[in-house]
Amino acid sequence: MAALVDRALTHLSALVACDTQNPPRRTTDSGIVEYLRENLPGFRIKFEDLGDGCQNILAVRGNPRILFNFHVDTVPASESWSSDPFELVVEEGRAIGLGACDIKGASACMLAAAEVTDGDLALLFSTDEEAGSSRCVRTFVESEEFERFEAVIVAEPTEARAVVEHRGIATCTGEFRGVAGHASKRRALTDSAVHRASRWAAAALSAAEEFENRTYRSLSGIRFNLGVFDGGIKPNIIAPDATVRFGCRPLPDQHGPDLLAELQALADADHVEWTPGFYGPTLPAIGDASKARQLAEELGLEIGEAVDFWTEASLFSEAGVPAIVFGP
Repeated sequence: MAALVDRALTHLSALVACDTQNPPRRTTDSGIVEYLRENLPGFRIKFEDLGDGCQNILAVRGNPRILFNFHVDTVPASESWSSDPFELVVEEGRAIGLGACDIKGASACMLAAAEVTDGDLALLFSTDEEAGSSRCVRTFVESEEFERFEAVIVAEPTEARAVVEHRGIATCTGEFRGVAGHASKRRALTDSAVHRASRWAAAALSAAEEFENRTYRSLSGIRFNLGVFDGGIKPNIIAPDATVRFGCRPLPDQHGPDLLAELQALADADHVEWTPGFYGPTLPAIGDASKARQLAEELGLEIGEAVDFWTEASLFSEAGVPAIVFGP
């Protein structure tokens, strides 16, 4: 086992050294595609460039029924790093580097495992999970290659527990309209786009607080967040426009579009235009989690609680196959 861990750390050091920050979506320039190709001998490799920094690397050996999925892009490095984020540091039993946990560590472990085994295995490495588009997975589930698989394991940090249920995610932008004029007029109270947006925001926050009483297993509420609030010209001018961008994370038994519609209805439809943003279904997206639980049990994995975060496992579930989330 020690030799396998050492080999995994060698792979992890090389993967962390590849700058796959997203943005700026320059994964193909990082060297990671070449590294994966070189370290998966005996695999059939298919590379697909979808544009805009979105690439899929599918590696298949034999005739596997389960697909393992890993995203190799990372969030941008914070200026608060006390060491080089692209140089792996191992100390006190911890491996530290940009993306080490989310989720290059899982990729490194699988590369090490693939070297000492010869069984059927399918690995899909994608490069746009952190971009908020999921073009890689959405495209792959529509391909002929996907049809061969009966189940998917998506690598995300779960503390080595199989997650079979998680929240969905939905974002939206509201463009509020007002009637410009001088702020000395009484109608500023009702005609300001900023005031209209503020009233909706207050109502939406109140609704989110009420949703805290709704629970699903260990989860509660809808995780509502006002991310952007902008508008107006200056204090003595009635604001002609205002923009609000918000997100929410429905519980596993809620439908994201229905929740968005409920929140949008808190505003006067004549004063706002809503534009949907990113949407990801809950896990499972179709039916219940019984098949995913069965898969986890067959593999001898400890099943964890439902989690607050969203993953692309729900996109595989939406495509009709059992999906679980499992990682460091």
